[in-house]
Amino acid sequence: MPLKIDVQLSDSVLDAADRARALEGTGVDGVFSFENSHDVFFPLVAAASVGSLDLMTNVAMAFPRSPMHFAHAAYDLQLLSEGRFRLGLGSQVRAHVEKRYGARWGSPVPHMREWVQATKAILRSWQDGTRLEFRGEYTTHTLMTPAFNPGPNPFGVPKVLVGALGPRMNSMAAEVADGVLVMPFNSERHMRERTWPAIDEGLRTAGRTRADVEINAEVIVGVGRNDEELEAARGVKYVLAFYGSTPAYRAVLDLHGWGDLQGELNALSKRGEWGVMTDLITDEMVEALSVHGTPDAVTAEIVQRYGDCDRICAYFPGYRAGDDLIADFVAAMRDAS
Repeated sequence: MPLKIDVQLSDSVLDAADRARALEGTGVDGVFSFENSHDVFFPLVAAASVGSLDLMTNVAMAFPRSPMHFAHAAYDLQLLSEGRFRLGLGSQVRAHVEKRYGARWGSPVPHMREWVQATKAILRSWQDGTRLEFRGEYTTHTLMTPAFNPGPNPFGVPKVLVGALGPRMNSMAAEVADGVLVMPFNSERHMRERTWPAIDEGLRTAGRTRADVEINAEVIVGVGRNDEELEAARGVKYVLAFYGSTPAYRAVLDLHGWGDLQGELNALSKRGEWGVMTDLITDEMVEALSVHGTPDAVTAEIVQRYGDCDRICAYFPGYRAGDDLIADFVAAMRDAS
């Protein structure tokens, strides 16, 4: 089966519908919203009634929200899109959860496990009419009166996916979620040596098969059709420097022998020296942690690295990838996979 392709929707609700129409014209299969300076759900609401693209949050920050909030949002977006919605959840890092959202920080893997299980339990109780009875360490849901129950969704229960990078989160996601969103600061080696073994472990623990879980590889794509565009696409170095400064992503750098760079990037980020940070990202790092080249070259690399996945979420950060370039990328992906 060809890899399905998702790309980022505008994060502004004001132009999300128009952007969804334009992106559908490039040939992509779906769009995802990103929790940044706007709400993660509203753009998908605007896009749900136009076109036929799949829709996904990528990702909604889990811990600041209740599983009940997620269940209602997912139910309504599944209804609006006539069955084309997937709920992607992410953990964020402790400083943002506590200091930006003012929420509780627990142990991320068991905390996320409960959020997935609780959200699915609520959705399933509405769908099947079963008693809601979820009791966990971080959340409890045992009350569902008829006034608050929307009843069965005519388009079925939406999938719940988890954004994961480390082995424990990947394993847990493969065990209890409907899908895994492999985070974009990744490499072929990390995917092969760390991610796939963790996913396989989670499947074995749950007695599930590969067909039971949707695997989405998120890919930082630097694509260009000529020298000028290829040079501009090296703008991906900015986001690689940003991710590389985060302690949670050091394991990827360590695997390649670049672990010391994380501390250096982190110190520079605290001083706001983003230009210096970008200069520290070498061409070797660009080749390992993203894909860079012509449409044919990057799609061949994506298929080699992630051909065993179900979908890819393609990011084009740090430079402008026009819709004509995205369309050429999508066409090359169709030919390659």
